[in-house]
Amino acid sequence: MYNKENLFRAPAMRKRCRLGSLGGCKICVRCKQHMQVGDGYKRGFTLIELLVVISIISLLMAIGIPALSGAKRQANSVVSMSNQRQVTSGMNLFAADNHDRYPESVATIGFDDNWNWSDPTRLTGNRRRSPQLYRAMSQYLKQYIPDAKVMYCPSAPRQYAYLQKSWDAGDDWDNPDTAFPADPVGGTYCFYWNYRGYLGEGKIFRGPSGPASSGRYSKLIVSDYFGYDHWRSPDAFGSCEKFARADITPETYLLSSYWSKKGTPGNVPEITLHAGYTDGHVETYSSTEVVPMQVSLTADGKTPYPEDVGPGYFFLPQNALR
Repeated sequence: MYNKENLFRAPAMRKRCRLGSLGGCKICVRCKQHMQVGDGYKRGFTLIELLVVISIISLLMAIGIPALSGAKRQANSVVSMSNQRQVTSGMNLFAADNHDRYPESVATIGFDDNWNWSDPTRLTGNRRRSPQLYRAMSQYLKQYIPDAKVMYCPSAPRQYAYLQKSWDAGDDWDNPDTAFPADPVGGTYCFYWNYRGYLGEGKIFRGPSGPASSGRYSKLIVSDYFGYDHWRSPDAFGSCEKFARADITPETYLLSSYWSKKGTPGNVPEITLHAGYTDGHVETYSSTEVVPMQVSLTADGKTPYPEDVGPGYFFLPQNALR
């Protein structure tokens, strides 16, 4: 039936009551009610229905959130492998224009004959090693790799605040947040061309000098950062790739943030890592398929930093030494 005042169909109701008596008073002990629900009738949820809905939503979230996290990790993995392919391609294009030679490493500290190696994550060094060399990697590679994001691991906790600006500035980079006239920049990938490091027992890691490097030279160009006992996170594993129960080692004015977790050398966390080689291929490898390398205090790579001092260990993929 229509309500003449509000002009909408209200529920048509018929009631059947059975009357009883209590203390001489008649009461309705049962009421049956039949409704035809029209447009104006709204029925709420019962408490049980709400609890059921909440339980279902909670279950779906418990299933969906890990799946979304896994999808994000997979997407980052694809981007990282693409980045490293672009790095290897850029390096080989540079070599093609420069007599099949890769540029010098910028991961150094010092000048002329008085210099030593720094950690291989450097995108911009402290100063030029000689007047003929650059301190910024982008001075060599910017025309081949204009986007600085290519040089940065997408799984790192956050991108370095001045990544693109420092890449564009090259040797002229001066961080506006510091009082120093020229500042280094540390990234989240490790760059190994023309690099030397100490492998232990008198063995030296020698990064490739060009696409055709062979013999005692490795073919490894770039990898994710994975290390141990860096001075920023003592007695801890560190990586640009996120791993279980890892905390964030925060960004500084000069260095990028990364994931870290306290641990012992014999208890290596499970991490999936990536590395790119001179022939352009990028491989995926496990954190258990690595060889430790120490940064050297001498140019020949034979003298490592003392234990508990400096940048600690950097783990190379096993295939880098084959």
